[in-house]
Amino acid sequence: MSKDQQGEQFMVDLLQHLRSSMLYTDLYTAAQEEASKPSIKITELRKGVLSGLVNGGWDRKLQNAIYYYMQTHSCQPHQSDSEHHKEPLVYIRKAQQNWEKKILKSLNSMCTELNIPLAKKRLEQEQKDMLSRWTELGTDGPDLSQIRPVYAPKDFLEVVTGLQNLNYENALTSGSNFHNFWGVIQVPVKVKSIDQLRLQYSEMAVNQCQIGVDDVSDISADLFDVEQTRLSNKVLAAKHAPTAQEYAKKGCPTSARGELWCQIMGIEVTDVDILYYGQLKTSVIQHDLLVDNLLYKDVKLTATNDDHYFVFEDFLYQVVLLPFSRDTVVLKHFEHNSTTPPKSYIRGKLGVEEFAVVYPPNGVIPFHGFAMYVAPLCYVYKDVVTLYYVFRHMYMHYFYRLHSLSSHPQGIVALSSLFERLLQMSEPELFQHLVRIGCQPLKIAFKWLMRAFSGFLASDQVLLLWDRILAFDSLEILSVLCVAIFCFRKTNLMKVTTFSAAEVSVRPQYTPSSYLGRDEPLCDVDLGLLPLLDVQQAGKAMIIGRLRSHVLPSLSVYHIG
Repeated sequence: MSKDQQGEQFMVDLLQHLRSSMLYTDLYTAAQEEASKPSIKITELRKGVLSGLVNGGWDRKLQNAIYYYMQTHSCQPHQSDSEHHKEPLVYIRKAQQNWEKKILKSLNSMCTELNIPLAKKRLEQEQKDMLSRWTELGTDGPDLSQIRPVYAPKDFLEVVTGLQNLNYENALTSGSNFHNFWGVIQVPVKVKSIDQLRLQYSEMAVNQCQIGVDDVSDISADLFDVEQTRLSNKVLAAKHAPTAQEYAKKGCPTSARGELWCQIMGIEVTDVDILYYGQLKTSVIQHDLLVDNLLYKDVKLTATNDDHYFVFEDFLYQVVLLPFSRDTVVLKHFEHNSTTPPKSYIRGKLGVEEFAVVYPPNGVIPFHGFAMYVAPLCYVYKDVVTLYYVFRHMYMHYFYRLHSLSSHPQGIVALSSLFERLLQMSEPELFQHLVRIGCQPLKIAFKWLMRAFSGFLASDQVLLLWDRILAFDSLEILSVLCVAIFCFRKTNLMKVTTFSAAEVSVRPQYTPSSYLGRDEPLCDVDLGLLPLLDVQQAGKAMIIGRLRSHVLPSLSVYHIG
């Protein structure tokens, strides 16, 4: 298929998408209302209707709808082989299939050992009890003593590092120009070069002010924050998604972050959305799923034990996680994901496809730490329905790539490879030292990548980081930040001789205040919470400053040499 044909097909798909959307119905109704106005002349009907729609802001809504579609649908030729379209590399597809079998085996063995069904309908009294304590689900939850997480980041790391391309291995043994990589990722995946990253993150150059960063600059941080807050009001009033996304590249003010994120993602909660969320809640009350216990257990092990998020325990249950497991809309992300949603069969009909159902209904089996994808969002949104749809969007567009095997440039394999290559390029001496003592850097950084730093950074720092994920529409900032942390801790890491010592070295209790040119000391941080970067007493986040000071100077377009 030629490029012209691809473009034509893309336009056909776009028009079909718009015609099937609620926007088309609303726009059609608005056009009828404009045409029925007595001030509109028949001879100028077209011009008058278009003028009325523009004055009503419908042109901006249509532009945003097209922008959102282009963000999620690439102009690629249609593939006859759907599996090849989702993942072109056969060895990664096979590895993902084997990994899925292990997950299902672990889930089924837990069901057998504990004699717990995958799903059952609650008794009428149980439904009433759950409805009465809907806002206090964490106080009287199920018995979780025998429940264990299906898998953790450590298990998934073994799968990622175990990937092998037989063609590549044969080329190595045949004496060709191929070579082994220094790191644990031994498969050649396409990642961006240093020059491409310089251009991509040029807005984060060291001479650019950023919200939440106390870098030394010609403009005071307070003055810059005030100016950005004033500018955010104009951006929100414009209701233009590309403008909001461009604005977020310098960070979002706390007061406007929620609205800016919704504008970037195209989330506008309607009565239909509220009704749909209510249906998900009803499904939770009526049916008990095994994954509910997995989510309960995960929240208990992660968010409840975190000083930043324990207050949101009940909120996490009722607002997001339990309804999320019932949401079949989430299945749409499997259309461009190498993962296959797991299936279950009605009792007595094993192997009969007519009686197969996706389990859980959203197709996602939670891992240890899954709840931390939601926890930081609790600081941004107080409306439960808006919070739910924001999380669902972020999962379906970003987070799912962090726990599935794929050759996609935003996938966990590529992010891991990008981290290793950047660290080798920026600090080869440090990388070789860690390898010599048996401490591959990725074994430390992988859990940061897989959870997008949630639970490892303070909540305000996580939100600053996620600002950039949405602004640049890329997860590659995670790999860059991992490298920045290792560069920042180079002095300590060069002295360690064991893996455990290296892991502790990137979890500091104290960071010299002179690093940011400030006089006041930084507060101590409990090592049990695994914070990677300290928080200032004034509460200012510093991740972007450290990222820019250690790695982005080498990425910046302003860097010489």
